[in-house]
Amino acid sequence: MEQRISLVTLGVTDLARARSFYEALGWGGAQQPDGEVCFFQAGGMVFGLWTALGGHGAPGIELAHNVRSPEAVGAVLTEAERAGGTIIRPAGRADWGGTTGAFADPDGYVWEVAHNPAWTLDENGAVTI
Repeated sequence: MEQRISLVTLGVTDLARARSFYEALGWGGAQQPDGEVCFFQAGGMVFGLWTALGGHGAPGIELAHNVRSPEAVGAVLTEAERAGGTIIRPAGRADWGGTTGAFADPDGYVWEVAHNPAWTLDENGAVTI
């Protein structure tokens, strides 16, 4: 697993209110593909707001590690399990067209592992939406 955090997502109760708050702070260029999630480019990372975070509802936090190929999702999940993590969601095709899965670290923090064909991952691991 490459050492990288690609995305930090906050679970929110009201997406429009949360988006307006961050935009009022000066965050721009939001991408909102549907009524459940909103993404902001944040340097080499992405900051997300999501109303259905990990299926647990808001509030909450989820970290994400984007990978370079669909096959790498399963490989990273296997590494995490070998290291003592718990698979929360096995690798599989996502409704949004990519491949995703998730694991929890020993303290229960959830990491999504994803390949998003619409996002660019550069040689240093920076993600661009």
